[in-house]
Amino acid sequence: MVFSSAVFLFIFLPVVFVLSRVLPGIRAKNILLLIASLLFYAFGEPVYILLMLASILVNFTAGRLLPLCGKGLDKLVLALAVVLNLGMLSLFKYTDFFLTTVNQVFSLEIPLTGIALPVGISFFTFQGLSYVIDVYRDREMCAKSIVKLALYISLFPQLIAGPIVIYHDVANQIDHRETTPELTADGIRRFVLGLGKKLLLANTAGRMADLVFTATAQQLDIRVAWLGALCYCLQIYFDFSGYSDMAIGLGRMFGFQFLENFNYPYVSSSIKEFWRRWHISLSSWFRDYLYIPLGGNRKGKLRTEVNKGIVFFCTGLWHGASWNFVLWGLWHGVFIILEDLLPKGGKVRRAIGHVTTPLIVLLGFVLFRADTLGDAGRIFSQMFTGVDFTLQSDALLRTLLSPLNILTVVLGTAFSLPLLPKVKAYAQGEGKAAAALRAGSYLACGGLFLLCVMNLAGSAFNPFIYFRF
Repeated sequence: MVFSSAVFLFIFLPVVFVLSRVLPGIRAKNILLLIASLLFYAFGEPVYILLMLASILVNFTAGRLLPLCGKGLDKLVLALAVVLNLGMLSLFKYTDFFLTTVNQVFSLEIPLTGIALPVGISFFTFQGLSYVIDVYRDREMCAKSIVKLALYISLFPQLIAGPIVIYHDVANQIDHRETTPELTADGIRRFVLGLGKKLLLANTAGRMADLVFTATAQQLDIRVAWLGALCYCLQIYFDFSGYSDMAIGLGRMFGFQFLENFNYPYVSSSIKEFWRRWHISLSSWFRDYLYIPLGGNRKGKLRTEVNKGIVFFCTGLWHGASWNFVLWGLWHGVFIILEDLLPKGGKVRRAIGHVTTPLIVLLGFVLFRADTLGDAGRIFSQMFTGVDFTLQSDALLRTLLSPLNILTVVLGTAFSLPLLPKVKAYAQGEGKAAAALRAGSYLACGGLFLLCVMNLAGSAFNPFIYFRF
C-alpha cells in the first residue's frame, strides 16, 4: 500500500485515524497502530511480513539478552544480532548481485536465485540494528515489551521508505504522546504538501526523465541529456522529500514527532553540506553506527579519509545491488575527501561551491538513475559532446517542453529553494497579514488536496523511488 493511493487516502487512513481517537488509553492505541501497520505492510507484501516479524523477534531477543550478559558475552550477542540482521538483508538484496559479479569476472554461468526484494527491508533492518546497538551501549534503552519494539519497527508512516527513525528518539513517545488539534492540523497540512510534491511534481518530472533515460541514440543530444538529468534531480528530491513530508505529517496526526529528513539540499555549497541536508536520517545513521565506530576523525588524517570512503561505499551499496549505486556513493565520497584536502576558503569558495555542488550532485544522479554503467556513459557522453542535433532529438525535445512540463520544471526549481520556511516564519508573526496567511494556508491545503485527488483519479500505480531500497 502506498500513501498516494485511493485505498490509503479514503479507506485505510480515515479508519485508523478515527479508531485511534475513539480507543481509550495509550496501550489500546499502540495495539491498534501495530495491527494497522502489519496490515499496511501485508497489503503489498503478504509473504514477507513473516520476514519483518522475524527481524522484530531477533532484535527484541537480543535486546532482552544484552542486560543479562556480562562483558564478553554481550559482544557475542551483539555480533550475532548484527550478523543475523545484515545476513537477512544481504540474502534478499545482494545475493544475485554477488552471483552476477562472479559470473562476469570469472566467465561462469551460476544460475541466479531470482529472490524478490522485500519492500522496505533496508529501512526496517537499519532500525533494528540501531536498536540493538543502542541497547549494547546503554542497557536502559532495552524495550521490555515486544509490542513496543514491534510498533517502533513497523510503524506504518515510516515503514516502507523512511525516514530511518532511531529508537531513543521515539521510545518515550510510544508510551506518552498527545494528539492535539493543532498538531493534527499541522500534520494534515504536512501530509498534503508531501502528497502534492509526489503527485504533481515528482511524477511529472519522472515521466520526463524516463523519456530521456530510455531514449535511443538518435533521440539524445546535449539539450535532451541535460534536461533529463535536471528532471531526475527534481523527481528524486520531490519524490523522497514528499514521502518524508507525508511520513512526518502522519506521525504528527498520531502524536509522533519524527525528525526532519530533508533541508533544501540543492542550496548546499559543498558535498559535505549536501549530506547534512539530504536524507538526514541515513547520513546520521552511518555517522553514528559506522563512521564513529570505525574511529571517526580520532585516528589521524589518513584514517579519517579512509573511514569516509568506507561510509560512502556502504551508502551507495545500501541504495541498491548495482555497481551504479556503488560508484554513485564513491563519487560523493571522493568529493568529500577532496573538500577536506583543499584549503578552507571564505565567501569566494562558498560562492563557487553553490555552483559546483549542484553540478556534482546532478552528474552523480545520472549514475543513480541509469540502469547500467553503459547507459550512464551514454548520457554523460551526450551531456558533453552531443552537439549533433537530429530530427528525432528535436521531436523529443518538443515533447519534453510541453507547457505542463515547463511549468513543472519552473515550480520544481523554485520549491527546491527554501521559500516555504520564509512564508511559514512570516505567518507565525503578529498582525492581520500573518493571520490571513495562516488562514489561507488551510485553503491552499484544501485546494492542493483537490488537485492531488484529480491527478490520482487519472493516474496509475504511483510507487515511490525509495520503495526499491
